[in-house]
Amino acid sequence: MVQYADDTIIIMQGCELQLAMLKEIIFKITISSGLKVNYHKSCLVPINIDQEKACSLASTFGCTIGSFPFTYLGLPLGLTKPQVKDYAPLICRIERKLSASSQFLSYAGRLQLVNSVISSLPTYYMCSLKLPAAVVEIIDKLRRNCLWRGKDFRNKGYNLAAWDLVRRPKNKGGLGVINLSIQNDALLLKQLDKFYRKENIQWVNLIWQKYYIDVVPHLAKEKGSFWWKDILRLNVQFRGVAFCSPSKGDTVSFWDD
Repeated sequence: MVQYADDTIIIMQGCELQLAMLKEIIFKITISSGLKVNYHKSCLVPINIDQEKACSLASTFGCTIGSFPFTYLGLPLGLTKPQVKDYAPLICRIERKLSASSQFLSYAGRLQLVNSVISSLPTYYMCSLKLPAAVVEIIDKLRRNCLWRGKDFRNKGYNLAAWDLVRRPKNKGGLGVINLSIQNDALLLKQLDKFYRKENIQWVNLIWQKYYIDVVPHLAKEKGSFWWKDILRLNVQFRGVAFCSPSKGDTVSFWDD
């Protein structure tokens, strides 16, 4: 079960008996606490279950049948790596910000808008997911157009500076606009830090117990979901900025680290 506030995901076998027992448990919680589940706002998402059985299972709760991918806490959730189209809500939100604000601003104001607002909108996504290069390119195009053209994106005027220069820190002659690819890697490194320090988090314990009981992670063959593979590929950068504390020796290699 995954829960945040009143949003809950329950992962279980597609068994009518188990669903009936779950419904009974929820009913008892409703009686004791007064909190009621709205089944009309809930959905059942089948995995490798035929349509007829899925309909039968959904009728147990009287909820609708959903499909992958769907959003949970604003993030696309599915069995495969999210495609560019799954990031459409993020891109649309950025476009709305530009059309509503950039037409009234000078170059300095647009730069502040790009740095403080537009560049921060993808942060929530980047803390959990490795953004596809195509999505980063789309967002960079929107930021570039906002900075140099305001609301008139069809204006074919020349950019006043190369985008690579714009993304440099101000102390290196740039304008300090965040490089989203680097920022994305930096935010995902936090997840890798939690993993190597074996924090008491459910996903950390699950991955260690399932894949790395007798092997050091960065020396083993890639395994697991697309999400975990994207994060584990950052281990070179992580090991470059971290230091080893041998302890039990199950997270480091004497000869390699």
